[in-house]
Amino acid sequence: MKKVIFFMIAALLFGAKETSAQADKIIGTYWSPQKDGKVEIFKQGNKYYGKIIWSSNPRKDAKNPKPELRSREIVGMTFLTDFKFDDDEYIDGEIYDPKSGKTYSCKMWLEGSYLHVKGYIGISLLGRTEKFERIN
Repeated sequence: MKKVIFFMIAALLFGAKETSAQADKIIGTYWSPQKDGKVEIFKQGNKYYGKIIWSSNPRKDAKNPKPELRSREIVGMTFLTDFKFDDDEYIDGEIYDPKSGKTYSCKMWLEGSYLHVKGYIGISLLGRTEKFERIN
């Protein structure tokens, strides 16, 4: 009986580590879809985030709906927030679009060296998907 319990605990721990390793595959640096910026995806706690680390056109966040944030720089800004990993997708997050100043619901998934980022309002069937290419 002790052996059975030991193997069950070991299997649960191994499965959790495997899932965590699978989820962490998203971590890294990516080109923006137009290749005019670089984005770093990172993990904080159990959630995933993305920030702009380089832009060919550095500027202020002039379209932000909060006046106190309009003077902040785009480079260094976290624009992908609060994603959790579930069944090969990163869900329940948000994406902030500095070009429009709007925030959308968002989900992401990996396909090879591409990170697909889908912003949407309401349901994910309606929205737009952009592809970010991993930088090696």
